[in-house]
Amino acid sequence: MERLQKVIAASGIASRRKAEEYIKSGKVKVNGKIITELGTKVSSKDEIEVENKIITKEEKEYYLLNKPRGVITSTSDEKGRKTVRDFIDTEARIYPVGRLDYDTTGVLLLTNDGEFANIMMHPKSNIDKVYLAKLDGIIMGEQIHQLEEGIKLDEGIVKASRVKCKKVNKESNTCMVEITIHEGRNHQVKRMFEAVGLRVEKLTRKRIGIFTTEGLKSGEYRKLTPKEVQIVYSYKEKNSNI
Repeated sequence: MERLQKVIAASGIASRRKAEEYIKSGKVKVNGKIITELGTKVSSKDEIEVENKIITKEEKEYYLLNKPRGVITSTSDEKGRKTVRDFIDTEARIYPVGRLDYDTTGVLLLTNDGEFANIMMHPKSNIDKVYLAKLDGIIMGEQIHQLEEGIKLDEGIVKASRVKCKKVNKESNTCMVEITIHEGRNHQVKRMFEAVGLRVEKLTRKRIGIFTTEGLKSGEYRKLTPKEVQIVYSYKEKNSNI
């Protein structure tokens, strides 16, 4: 017997968090009965429907994309814009792990493994997300200190675990700053810099956990290795609360 949300995530149609949302909103049926209680246990003999579609297990697939600028981090777009899903040649129902803004480039993972996605996105995994930002303005020591001490956003206090100025251009009054965070809130890096009076002109995610875009041009992707997938699952073994 397994938890319902885990089985839904294992089917590849959604992450575990999204599966929990489906359950709570009454979009899941087990043997024809609507289930809204999280933690409900099911077996392989049970028929599970999500939004009136019977789910089945599928082979797990894992990809790393070097996301280009001007691409939507989604599986579809009602405006007909290009999405990250368009770059991956597979019939599997993969989806992005977390998101990058339309104009943000760099490391993005896609998978149909909801448990994998949950581990990568869970705050308790404490996974580094390293960004390189081009700023309109030159960052000062006090601003770096503020970012590392904590910035108050609407959702609460967020902080950078590390901020390093990599390059300064006094003529254009810009600088390149590397910032490492562990959360993944909406527009977080841009909002953090705005809070200390700096505007982000360009933003690239250079690394998330062990994953970088090394060897990949913009728009290129590769499959993850079994060892890489195993490393991600080891994060859960180290923290049972994930």
